[in-house]
This record gives sequence, structure tokens and C-alpha cells, in this order.
Amino acid sequence: MSILEAYESGAHESNVAHFAAIVKLATVDGTINLEEKIVLARLAFKLDVSDEEVKPILKHPEKYPLLPPYTLEERIERLHDLFSVIYADSEIDAEEQKLIYKYAIGLGFSSERATQEIEKCIRVFGGEAEFED
Repeated sequence: MSILEAYESGAHESNVAHFAAIVKLATVDGTINLEEKIVLARLAFKLDVSDEEVKPILKHPEKYPLLPPYTLEERIERLHDLFSVIYADSEIDAEEQKLIYKYAIGLGFSSERATQEIEKCIRVFGGEAEFED
């Protein structure tokens, strides 16, 4: 296996694990609603997760460990992906807020930085601030 193949395999594995985390967030409040299904389909495409990979992830997302990315930019992008499924129904509930904090820590943010990034995302996705801010 070449270095490129190993990197691509690791990157894809990370994308699959990230998609599983997104699914866990979508199911934290029970069933996946239509808006969440639309976001999940869009993110599966973005992350290059095939339909064959999506099916088992939807059944058992807990089987996939979170694999944190290396760069801050990638961590923030992953956090935004997670927020896009949370805000598919235009609100964040207490269970989603607890889980997103755990994921932010798992992505490599310190406790303080996780809280800051989550608050920023809540303002942006809640419509109180612009993404560019």
C-alpha cells in the first residue's frame, strides 16, 4: 500500500466515523425526521460515504469511534457539520447540547475552547450572527 493509499484510507475512515457521529446526534432525540434525513444525505455525499456504508451506520452508529482531525480548521468544519444536523429542526435541545459538548472535546478542543466554539455555532445556526463573524 502506497502512502497516498494509506492516507486516503485513513481520511475515508475518519469521514465514516464523523458521519456516524452526525447520525448519533440526529437520533439523540428519537427518530430521524425528514429535515435531518436531508442533511444526512447531503453530508454523506460531502464526506464520500457510500449508500452501502450509510445503511449499517444508520442502524448502529455507536460502533464507530470518533476520530479527531489534525488541524483546527478541520475540527471547526466537523463541528459545523454536527451543528447542521442539530439545527435541521431549527433548535437545539438539552440532550443535543450535552452530546455536542462531548463531541467537541472528542474533536480535540479544550473544555474552554469547546464551550466558546459551541456558543459561536449556536449564535450562527440560531441566526443571531453571520458565519463570517
